[in-house]
Amino acid sequence: MRFIQHIGSSLRSGSLRLLMLAGVILLVWGTVSPVGTLVWWLNYAERLSLKKQQPPDERDRPSSTRSSIDCYIVFLPGVGEFSADQLAPAEHWFLDRLAKQHPNCVTVRDVFPYSAANKDLTGERLLAPMWRRAEGAKGWLKNADVLIKIRNLWRFAISADDRYGPVYNRGIADAVVDRMNAAQPLPRTQQPLKLVLIGTSGGAQVALGAASYLKQQLNAQIVVVSAGGVFDGTNGFDSVTHVYHLQGERDWIEDISQVVFASRWNWTVTSPFNQARQRGCYTSLSTGSHAHDGPEGYFGSAIAQPPNTTYVELTLQVVNQLPIWSTTPRSSNPCVAQ
Repeated sequence: MRFIQHIGSSLRSGSLRLLMLAGVILLVWGTVSPVGTLVWWLNYAERLSLKKQQPPDERDRPSSTRSSIDCYIVFLPGVGEFSADQLAPAEHWFLDRLAKQHPNCVTVRDVFPYSAANKDLTGERLLAPMWRRAEGAKGWLKNADVLIKIRNLWRFAISADDRYGPVYNRGIADAVVDRMNAAQPLPRTQQPLKLVLIGTSGGAQVALGAASYLKQQLNAQIVVVSAGGVFDGTNGFDSVTHVYHLQGERDWIEDISQVVFASRWNWTVTSPFNQARQRGCYTSLSTGSHAHDGPEGYFGSAIAQPPNTTYVELTLQVVNQLPIWSTTPRSSNPCVAQ
């Protein structure tokens, strides 16, 4: 009875009607969301054409001020994020610890994987007010943040789409290179860089989608670390040296991709995902009792009992034990298409 009264009160106040209207707008917007990606591509192609017509100026090339830097760690957050500038405190703590323990690495934490132009949701003029209200909602309307997740899931789907994915993933790759160079000017050296893409939830799909374009732009050996990531099993596996998938015991969300995407099925033996497994280029690791997100997620600040440490610390321990930090870059790798 109280529930019915609450619904009636919400309808009278207009909050529920606003939420339902926003949901309808979001569904309609989602069906045409590839148009935004194509518009970005047209603008990008025009800029690229103008850039090619201009002679290169060596004075414009950045020079490294820290010659010891040979590694970049790029963090791609999950679908629940509003922007790349609003990472959770535990996510910042995780990246700070990685940077401290691996001083040859620079962390990049301002790539928004759900925009080809690397713009957060406030950059969308039409829907920006709705995103702000959903992100900052309190009380019952706090559940409106599901709209942000649905919106970002549309971009996740575009990244995995055979038609629009190549355009979208190229945009993300450009954003990654741009923010890498902003964090620390890319060194001009013949030695391959180490590029570690850490993606959680849908960020793992975007990382794999961008990998082939990053390979074209950078002299780098690329490793993807998926923290409960959801990915299609098609993109990127021929461009990375290894994919490490971290899986929590209570994370049922990441299981969805094993059902939805045929490339992840065991009997599709010729899929890029299964080929990578057969070559030993894909490793799945259990991280403990992690849920998919929240205080008990991979970057959660709650205490896990046992081992009486935070969930994000458990994730950090697993990542630090991966055999990627002290490995000397090689000129060739059996996991990368030559």
